[in-house]
Amino acid sequence: MADDVAYSFRGNRSYLRRCRITAVIPEKTDQAANRKKRGPHGGRPVSHDPDLCKQRDTVERCINRIKEWRGPAFRVDKTRDSYLAAPHLRGAMMWIRSLQLI
Repeated sequence: MADDVAYSFRGNRSYLRRCRITAVIPEKTDQAANRKKRGPHGGRPVSHDPDLCKQRDTVERCINRIKEWRGPAFRVDKTRDSYLAAPHLRGAMMWIRSLQLI
């Protein structure tokens, strides 16, 4: 979740607001200090839902684990069906590995 703080700049937050997307990015400590230093002119604190951020982080990590699998990239059969089957196959492999850890 610490990687999210890198996207906490004002332009990114305004873009998310324009697209009607709820930002779950925590505020950087230096940004919070600057806002507090400016007093009433510093604006409101950034809203942040830690539970929603944690859920988003879990989904992002799962997607990255699916994307890091190079199985379909080196196959000779580059058909539509093999590409659609690859995320399902990778998901099944991840699920089976998670059962072994229990």
